[in-house]
Amino acid sequence: MEGIFDLTVFYFIIRQTMFFAVPLLLVALGGLFSEKSGVVNIALEGKMIIGAFSGIMFISFFQEGRPVWLTLLLALLLATGTGVVVSMFHAFASINLRANQIISGVAINMFAAAFAVYFATLITGTRNLRFTNTFLISEVPVLGRIPFIGDLFFQNTYFTTYLSLVILGFTSFVLYKTKFGLRLRACGEHPQAADSVGVSVFKMRYAGVLISGGLAGMGGLVLIIPTTAVFDGTVSGYGFLALAVLIFGGWKPARILFAAFFFGIMQTIAQSYTIIPILSDAGIPPVFYRILPFVATLIVLSFTSKNTMAPKAAGQPYDKGVR
Repeated sequence: MEGIFDLTVFYFIIRQTMFFAVPLLLVALGGLFSEKSGVVNIALEGKMIIGAFSGIMFISFFQEGRPVWLTLLLALLLATGTGVVVSMFHAFASINLRANQIISGVAINMFAAAFAVYFATLITGTRNLRFTNTFLISEVPVLGRIPFIGDLFFQNTYFTTYLSLVILGFTSFVLYKTKFGLRLRACGEHPQAADSVGVSVFKMRYAGVLISGGLAGMGGLVLIIPTTAVFDGTVSGYGFLALAVLIFGGWKPARILFAAFFFGIMQTIAQSYTIIPILSDAGIPPVFYRILPFVATLIVLSFTSKNTMAPKAAGQPYDKGVR
């Protein structure tokens, strides 16, 4: 069977879409925690860069002769931890100092890119960090042999895909089924009301921002591992795409999943159109495919942003004296 309906091509498109969609999902969920607490997190891009830098640096030095699962687990923990550390600066500026949250986020984005390039060059002599990708799971036992479903979701995949889906379910549970989630959302909607019943707005906002940083740092590493063997100090705007996913998803976990896969498909077309027969034979200039994810972002947000509602207090520094 030829063309777009060739099963081999179809499997490839779905797998590539997951490689791009999973990090977008993780980082957008991180942004969700922060904005639900009332802090706008423009710094997702920078936290992804820091997480990718620390994780890939660790892998490049540690992976030789070590168990694959241990290397990946420790790299994920390190990427998450560095994302949390960077988030502390954003949280302190936004919550304690009541600084402009957009400016704080932009500063972290600028710092992260320079930091990654400088220290990569200092440690290795080059800005490009190389690693060997040994983390691909060729087939999940038993599940990988299920007709069609096994080929789609349980062959040539990564552990991080399943981890991200677990985090999605956990996020939904925490935000909507726990006291912590209720308090976090209250701080993003009406912090004065939350404070009046004994909820520490400062602590809840810190928690939201730090969780956000951890997921963004993890997402940076999860993006790099399946898509390239070289990290050059950038995540190609994925932090900003994750913000678009968050807005398109209406600040709701289930819709964020759908939005992440939509943008994942757009990115797959941009990166792999040459091996999709119906696209490669269409005679469309390559530049069109490269800009497609960003054009799609503008179009989607222009039609959906008016119908989505951000947390009411997002971006507003909390002042105890205001009622």
